[in-house]
Amino acid sequence: MRQLNIAFLWHMHQPLYKDPFTGEYILPWVRLHGTKDYYDMVAILEKFPSLHQTFNLVPSLVEQINDYVDGTAPDKFLTLSLKPASELTFEDKLFIIKNFFLANWENMIKPFHGYWDLLKKSGFQDYGDMESVVRYFSEQDFLDLQVFFNLAWIDPSIRKDDEFLERLIKKEKGFTEDEKKKLLEKQKDIMKRILPKYREMEEKGIIEISTSPYFHPILPLLCDSYSAKEAMPNVELPHKRFSCPEDAVEQIRRGIQLHKDTFGKRPNGMWPSEGSVSEAIIPFIADEGITWIATDEEILANSLKKTIRRDSNGHCLDPEILYKPYYITKDGKELSIIFRDHILSDLVGFVYTTWNAEKAAEDFIGRLIKIYDSLENHEGYLVSIILDGENAWEYYKNDGRDFLIALYKRLSHNPLFKLVTVSEHLKEHQPKEYLSVLYSGSWINHNFKIWIGHNEDNTAWDYLKDARDALIDYTNTLKRTGELERFQDKIVMAWKDIYAAEGSDWFWWYGDEHSSMSDKEFDELFRKHIKQVYHHIGKEPPLSLDVPIMVEEKVYEPAVKPTGFITPVIDGEISNYFEWLSAGRLEKIGYGAAMHREVKAGIVDSISYGFNLKSLFLRFDYLSEIAPYKQKWNIFINFLHPKMLRIKVTIEGEKAEAKLFDKDDAKGEVGEGQKIEAIIAAPAERGITTFNVAARDVVEIEIPFKRLSVKKNDELRFFITIEGGERGLERWPSKGYVALKVPSEDFESYNWWV
Repeated sequence: MRQLNIAFLWHMHQPLYKDPFTGEYILPWVRLHGTKDYYDMVAILEKFPSLHQTFNLVPSLVEQINDYVDGTAPDKFLTLSLKPASELTFEDKLFIIKNFFLANWENMIKPFHGYWDLLKKSGFQDYGDMESVVRYFSEQDFLDLQVFFNLAWIDPSIRKDDEFLERLIKKEKGFTEDEKKKLLEKQKDIMKRILPKYREMEEKGIIEISTSPYFHPILPLLCDSYSAKEAMPNVELPHKRFSCPEDAVEQIRRGIQLHKDTFGKRPNGMWPSEGSVSEAIIPFIADEGITWIATDEEILANSLKKTIRRDSNGHCLDPEILYKPYYITKDGKELSIIFRDHILSDLVGFVYTTWNAEKAAEDFIGRLIKIYDSLENHEGYLVSIILDGENAWEYYKNDGRDFLIALYKRLSHNPLFKLVTVSEHLKEHQPKEYLSVLYSGSWINHNFKIWIGHNEDNTAWDYLKDARDALIDYTNTLKRTGELERFQDKIVMAWKDIYAAEGSDWFWWYGDEHSSMSDKEFDELFRKHIKQVYHHIGKEPPLSLDVPIMVEEKVYEPAVKPTGFITPVIDGEISNYFEWLSAGRLEKIGYGAAMHREVKAGIVDSISYGFNLKSLFLRFDYLSEIAPYKQKWNIFINFLHPKMLRIKVTIEGEKAEAKLFDKDDAKGEVGEGQKIEAIIAAPAERGITTFNVAARDVVEIEIPFKRLSVKKNDELRFFITIEGGERGLERWPSKGYVALKVPSEDFESYNWWV
């Protein structure tokens, strides 16, 4: 029986968290993902040695793992974990309260009863008054929190196989300083085992290790920022064109060298950062001995100028096009290139997270069988499943292990499929077709919108270009004066900061597409790398680098904007399709996600909004998997301009209570001390005209403009926060505010929008 080759490529990546001035690691994710994901993801294959897979380890991640192993990675989270609870200052305690619940509440905190009790005691992270929360916690509570945070970030399979860790779990609370110390020693021991395990598994022939450019830059944009125009012809680019192909070459070379130093051999393959490709990067990669690269199916479709068709269930209708490697050449240099199945990869990364493990594995196998049946001759075909290998698992029960075991068992026993590394496949089945064109884009929407085009992104690119130009000028001056050798060490260090600042991650968090609890830290790290370049060359950094690029209060562009007046019936039901047809809509984006995903935590799936001459209307749609929702939760509608107001809506099943609060001038903020009115409006009470709210299938609110003290053509600015208790906190939009003008009679004529 002919078998269909399947290639899994797990991409392992973290940005450089080291502060270039202090050497301190300001975020702990290399260490915590190291103990939770990096080791067990490869170690699990010891039970399934026939399932050959490819792991892409980004060099900046490898560097940081080495730092932790060598003890040269001071980490604030680790420092405060090690500090005796009796010696914690108030500032230490505040930091711990704010940061030691940074884990998936449902899957990583709730399974530990003591940890969950501490989260409840914190008020589920209501950041409005964290100083008061600190005072509710005893010394033992802080010690337990130090233990739980680090324990929860150790993979369940490692905890299960370790007698000491199992005892900690059973103890539930009341931990000792000695137990905490031993736990953190276990953590370091796991970190020491990660890279040797990858090398061992590659030497056994079970895995292949590929690499990426050193600091994970978007190579096409380094070669030429104008490459963004291929997919986005009307994109607004930075003021200064960034065209530095030599930086792309250096990032590739440095990555390959660290890979060789770590694993004893040069890599065959490369996942270009974010699957970002262009024809310009092909010779640079090929010249360094790389034989294959990978990207997304949308790049293939656009390169061929063909749609890769799928049916309503996502099954590929053009398997002969998608499931095979191609050759791509440029300037006489050649690479093999494979294309990820977008649907299969995203099912594992995003969709199966809430499914029963057995059902998810069965669905995945069923889809592979569908592909097998759709191909007449299976020889030479390759199904490529490429995704993030670390961030998805916290959204799964048991860290995804149940799903992986269920899937791997089925793959091991199914005679239709053979799991191979990418290089194994290419050794047996060289590509038979050449792509005449390689479209310039990434795995996300086949463009570079995440990393360039937004005002924040463009500002960062301009700062980077200015610093790089200053370094070039400085170097040229030293050459002319014959002093280059004397300052060579400084120049080398300055270039490292340039390369670090070229990493994709800073640009990932700029703009509207993604947000996290650590936006401020990412912004500061980027600007510090740029400032450090100036320090190395003895120049005063521009004052602009002291100002955050990431501006919190900015206009957010919604997914859909209002197109006409609406007058919905406020009954908590979508009683008429047309009543919200002309409304605008806010959609959930990758808030708090290191992956590009539609986040399904929280309560609300989307927020519709619109208006007529008298009122603003809001509709909150529940996430489908939790509706109907009976638990108590709160909506805060925060008006910033022209007057500071807050509306608090408390919902419990079909009960809804709304309160309007004015600004507390003494505190300079909105607070419950200045209550203006409180009106309860259930569906049966729709006759209330002052303030109308209803909850049933959806939550609907009518807010008369008169109650907001605004008049026609006033600009109204607002954002919404949702307090969901166990479902967490949400902010809509994740950054900035929605702006609209109170409409006049001619709104529909001009279809006005700000």
